[in-house]
Order: sequence, then C-alpha cells, then structure tokens
Amino acid sequence: MDADQFHRINKALGDPTRFDILERLAACDEMPCANLAEQMPVSQATISHHLKELHSAGLVEVRREAKFGFYKLKRNVWKEYLAEMTRRLNPSPKNRIS
Repeated sequence: MDADQFHRINKALGDPTRFDILERLAACDEMPCANLAEQMPVSQATISHHLKELHSAGLVEVRREAKFGFYKLKRNVWKEYLAEMTRRLNPSPKNRIS
C-alpha cells in the first residue's frame, strides 16, 4: 500500500459516521445506499457523501444497477491497510528509538 492511500484511509476513518458505515458494510457482502440511509440518523445525501469519501480512499467499491448504488468493503484493501498499520506501529527492534 502506498503512503498516499494509507493517509487517505486514515483520514476517511477519522470521521465517526464513515467508520460506522464501514462497520455496517463489513458485516455483509453488499448493501444498497438506501439501506444505509434507513439505518442511520443522517440524510441519504450525507450517506452518499461519506460513501464517496470511502470510495475515494479505496475502501469500498460500488456496483450500479439502474439508479441504485450497492456498496461493499474491499476486504483486500482493508487487509493491506491493517498490515501497513501493524508494520508502522510495530517497527523491527533495530528501528526502534530507545
């Protein structure tokens, strides 16, 4: 994972609503935007904005069917992000500052 995407993901996850959306998407294979809007206390326009940010960060993909958008977590990107976070927070012993 390149540094730019790593930082875009960090920024996207910094918003509690986006993190909540990501949790909901992680719990299923795919979810329509309309279902997210029904489940959350924000407008559909706000949900769409947050989904756009998660998509821009590379965390979710969208499938269009007519005028509806179906979203799902890109699990491979999520795994890469977690691996990169682990690498950065658990540096090798020779790189640690004493």
